[in-house]
Amino acid sequence: METQLPDDFRCPISLEIMSDPVILPSGHTFDRVSIQRWLDSGHRTCPITKLPLPEHPCLIPNHALRSLISNYTLVSPSKLQPCPQPQILISSLTSQSSHVGTKLNSLTHLVRLTKHDSGFRRKLTELGAAPGVLKCVDSDDPSLQEKALSLLLNLSLDDDNKVGLVAEGAINRVIKVLRFGSPDCRAIAATIITSLAVVEVNKATIGAYPDAIQALVWLLISGKGREKKEAATALYAICSFADNRRRAIDCGAVPILISLLDSGLERAIEVLGLLVKCKEGREEMMKVNGCVKVLVSVLRNGSSRGVQYGLFTLNCLCNCCERLCFEAINEGVVEICMGLMEEENEKIRRYTSSLVQTLRENHAFG
Repeated sequence: METQLPDDFRCPISLEIMSDPVILPSGHTFDRVSIQRWLDSGHRTCPITKLPLPEHPCLIPNHALRSLISNYTLVSPSKLQPCPQPQILISSLTSQSSHVGTKLNSLTHLVRLTKHDSGFRRKLTELGAAPGVLKCVDSDDPSLQEKALSLLLNLSLDDDNKVGLVAEGAINRVIKVLRFGSPDCRAIAATIITSLAVVEVNKATIGAYPDAIQALVWLLISGKGREKKEAATALYAICSFADNRRRAIDCGAVPILISLLDSGLERAIEVLGLLVKCKEGREEMMKVNGCVKVLVSVLRNGSSRGVQYGLFTLNCLCNCCERLCFEAINEGVVEICMGLMEEENEKIRRYTSSLVQTLRENHAFG
């Protein structure tokens, strides 16, 4: 039991857990028996600092530490127990006799163990953890579902697991959470989509699910701050696959993204930068009143990454529509471009030069 307690509970002399901690005038704490033995041997220095002590040093009881040790031992016995074997934890997730509390405890252990340990993540997958985790994702208990999603996200961090998790049916479960889960669960579910989409083949698979992209677009509309951001990030991840761009456009993503961009969600410009690559995307953007004004605002106020995507998107639109060139001019884009030509970022300078060239070719300015 002692090996599981924090080192601060140990006496610096005996290295054993203190039963009666006392404070020396030097400010350091020792177990009373150990420090009294040290003093009885004639020592009049602090064992740690080596500074001199009074002839009859006062030993002040450390009630706070004594109480902490007592509470840690009596109230939190679970902290003293070694973590169960992974197979036992996994089995509890699928057992019919396991209560919600037991499953939650197992998931908590597994989330902690998989957070930074890729080897343990692979081991869990090899032990067949996925079905049990996905079963908990289906739970009606919000706490259990959230913890199961956190574990699923951890497992998805390894590229070797990504295709297997999709094959096990992770996408259907995640889509359901995007629709009906709690706000925190929906945000984690969108993050899982982003993680799984790192593997190219999964982008196509995810997009082929009838409700996947629709659920993400719905989250852009109905979600709160974090949910909207994670949904936009997931769309960006899967829309690098060309077929998914058209699906997102068909689900009405373009006007929603422009509105969100106007409201300050810069992640939206990254998705628009992908959707503008297809004809349908450009046509939808041209239909949105104020689209050019929002894009120019990104050039004026956005981050370096936002400016890059804003320049690219605006250039693609201006290449297709002379009217938009004049709108951009009226919004002050030329003056902004003159400033951006001095940017250190090579990509921004290149995109700026391309936009200026497009405006000239469309006779928008001389």
